[in-house]
Amino acid sequence: MGVMSVRATGVHQVNSVRLEDRRGPSGSFRAGDRSVLSETRGEKLPPGLFGYDVISKLGQGAASDIYVVSDPSGQIYALKHVIRHTDKHDRYIQQLTNEFDVGKRFRHPVLRRMIDLKLKRPMAMGKPTEAALVMELIDGTPLEDKPPTSLAQVFSVFKQIASGLGAIHYQRYVHCDVKPHNILRCPDDTIKMIDFGQACPIGTEKPRVQGTPDFIAPEQVKCKPVDFRTDIYSVGASLYLALTGRRAPTYLNVEKSHRSIVKTQNYPNPHDLNAGVPEMLSEVVMKCLRYYPNDRYQSIGEVVSALELCEAETTNHPQHA
Repeated sequence: MGVMSVRATGVHQVNSVRLEDRRGPSGSFRAGDRSVLSETRGEKLPPGLFGYDVISKLGQGAASDIYVVSDPSGQIYALKHVIRHTDKHDRYIQQLTNEFDVGKRFRHPVLRRMIDLKLKRPMAMGKPTEAALVMELIDGTPLEDKPPTSLAQVFSVFKQIASGLGAIHYQRYVHCDVKPHNILRCPDDTIKMIDFGQACPIGTEKPRVQGTPDFIAPEQVKCKPVDFRTDIYSVGASLYLALTGRRAPTYLNVEKSHRSIVKTQNYPNPHDLNAGVPEMLSEVVMKCLRYYPNDRYQSIGEVVSALELCEAETTNHPQHA
């Protein structure tokens, strides 16, 4: 049985655990900091995975377990682990591989960066039976659990998100799953975007629907080609939630008989639901959420410019702050 390792320069990660700030000189976590990591209770951990010592469990995904691990030098990382039990797990291993292949292209402070990909195969050319993606450990909380509480925070958070997406789009890729769960807020209020498992080159037509119902763009539901404007729709849906506390109607979270409200935007805008949201910002959100991609902002740079104009207007009229 062979194990293949593909290593990337750089670092970064997904995490739902809060860590005290006990980093080494490079800002990374060391094995000596194990005491600050949350303990895993009532669950037996594997002693090691692919040469990494397992320290604790961070959580789990649809078919994966995520651990805090350390390498022989004592460096601390997060490791996402998938075991192939049935044919359906092939898809999850492929997503893990895709996340590494896409993520290793990026060098941007907002974007998670990959460390290592490990694949175990029973034969040299056989399907992987086990996979592990090693990522930098981030001290952050998902945006859905720590939403912005002021307009100033909204502008800060979403301009950082747009900056990260700009780096992805520069490489001619689409994230395809922008949502609050994939956006981490760190203690210093910087943002980290995670999970590139569904990311793909611009123009990709996916064979099946992929995305999160509350944030998915119409073209994703119809398996049409995706592009930068697909991510812009999801940014709009995330902004809508941050400003109103409600989910924007999408093609997957309303009944089929009611889908026309998505197409015509016959639903309350953020200002309707929250009078504290400036009308100018509300219009930005609704433009991001236009049904037809040609009616949305055409680049993430345009979204940044629109947010900056709204921010300036809010600064000049502090009653909205």
